[in-house]
Parts: sequence; C-alpha cells; structure tokens
Amino acid sequence: MQESLTIREVLLRYADGPQSGVFTDGSSRPNPGPGGWGMVYVKDGEIIKQEYGHVEETTNNRMELTGIIRGLNAISQDEEIDLYTDSELCVNTFTKWADNWAKNGWKRKTGPIANLDLVKEAYALYKSRPKVKLKWIKAHNGWLWNEYADSLSTAWTREEL
Repeated sequence: MQESLTIREVLLRYADGPQSGVFTDGSSRPNPGPGGWGMVYVKDGEIIKQEYGHVEETTNNRMELTGIIRGLNAISQDEEIDLYTDSELCVNTFTKWADNWAKNGWKRKTGPIANLDLVKEAYALYKSRPKVKLKWIKAHNGWLWNEYADSLSTAWTREEL
C-alpha cells in the first residue's frame, strides 16, 4: 500500500510545483474496491476551494473522473487555468478521443466506453470551459498541490484529514 499522508504532513514535506491551478486525484484500494477522490483549487499558493469524498465500491478511474468533475465545477466558465491530473487516461479521453465519441453517439469501434456516465459529464464541463488546459502530471511527483490532492483522495483511509 502506498503512503497516505495527512494534509498537514504534505504541507510540511512539499513546496515545489505550480502555485496556481486545480489539482485532482482519485484512488481505490484495492481496485475495484472502496475509493476516494480529491481536488484542490489554488491561486498564488492560497487554497480557494478543496473537496474530497469517498465511495464504498468503485474503481480508481471513476474516482479520477469524479475529482476532475469536481475540479471543473469549482471554476467559472471563462476562467483561464490549468487543471492537473495524474491520470493520463483522463487527459487522453478529453483531449484526444471524446470529440469523436460524441460525434459517433458515444460509441467507439473497440467496444463500450467505460464509465460513460462520468465521461459525458466531465466532457460537457470541459467543453464549457474552453480556457482550461488539462495537463497530465506524474503521480507522486513531489509537487505540493499534487501531493495535497492525493492526500484528499486518500482521506477516507485515515482518521485525520
């Protein structure tokens, strides 16, 4: 099992990385199994909003998508901001594949689209925020706010936030 730091521990341990943006994460332990999601919206190192949640039976991809949805909901439609996720699958979904899936009635040649309910919701939010840049970052890269979002997504595994 990977490390599950509290947000206090994250704030003491990390300082690197961008100081503005929306950072999202999702987790499931085991996968599938119980899971959580988190998002933190920061400007100039100050937390504007943070949210997190837990689901008893889920997958890491559903939790990643939920974190992105909550992050997109936290920002206005005309805001220019970077949204960071460590899910390359999610970045590719919204920047490479979803336009064609939508044109084809949410179908793809290789079979059903996993988590279609969340994909459609996140896609609609992403398209309604044209100034948002969705960016992939490596998990556990040592960036303060990436680690913070991870801490929120695993809060359900600890007694202390």
